[in-house]
Amino acid sequence: MTEASDPFAPTIALDAELLEQQLRQEDALLRGHFRLSSGLHSDTYVQCARFLRRPELAAPAAAALAGQLQAAGLQPDVVVGPAMGGVVIGYELARQLGVPGIFTERDAEGQMALRRGFSITPGERVVIAEDVVTTGKSTLEVARVLRALGAEVLAVASLIDRTGGAGGLDFPHFALLRVQAATYAPESCPLCAAGVSLVKPGSRPEKAF
Repeated sequence: MTEASDPFAPTIALDAELLEQQLRQEDALLRGHFRLSSGLHSDTYVQCARFLRRPELAAPAAAALAGQLQAAGLQPDVVVGPAMGGVVIGYELARQLGVPGIFTERDAEGQMALRRGFSITPGERVVIAEDVVTTGKSTLEVARVLRALGAEVLAVASLIDRTGGAGGLDFPHFALLRVQAATYAPESCPLCAAGVSLVKPGSRPEKAF
């Protein structure tokens, strides 16, 4: 795909420093005092949807991820992203790699599944696409679904890696930016103790305890 045929083709190389700058400009990477959907508190909040709403930013980011995969000799047959966060980056990564892009979502019982007529052929090579990998839980859920259908999971590719190396993944993780974020139980949060205002961003309801 060339610049002449693609209006969003990257004109400069995207590195971690530039991506972080762009994320901050789009208010997609925030520092402060946040209550996460898990109920934990954190000094960092990531909302990649604000970044991915801009095609001229999403396309170069996906191209950089595609470049990492290709440099490692990985060429999937299909890209799969979990809804919602993996839908946009999954589509754009699939476009860059020239393969189909589909997504998983939760069914009525809350289980991750392929729906909407999407399917996987046994033996297909798959890359999972995520906007942010925080704990690795949703990534592993998707991998289990795909492996149960006979797919070979090559890797996960994400804009941001927040795992701190503790994602527990048994396949490679390619990421453009690695973000260190502290999390605290509400009762032992130093930001609360310091009187820093607490913000509840995002759209997902908090988990019940």
